[in-house]
Amino acid sequence: MKREDVLSDRVSRGLDKIRPYIEMDGGKVALAGIDEKRGVVSVFLKGACHGCPGAQATLKGGIERAVKAEAPEIKEVVLAN
Repeated sequence: MKREDVLSDRVSRGLDKIRPYIEMDGGKVALAGIDEKRGVVSVFLKGACHGCPGAQATLKGGIERAVKAEAPEIKEVVLAN
């Protein structure tokens, strides 16, 4: 299997693409884990994103979209507990 085919690498690539936009607003996003069986990625939102009323919109409209563009088998991105 080629390195670019590894799911965790593709998820990280998706996060790397959205990260600069989140950081412009003082936030941070970090990968918490990947449940390959369920197709779910968990992330931590930190900085200005932590507790922000718009965090859910950022999660679904930005982060999830970027991750799915790189790893279409991912069904959902959720906040880690």
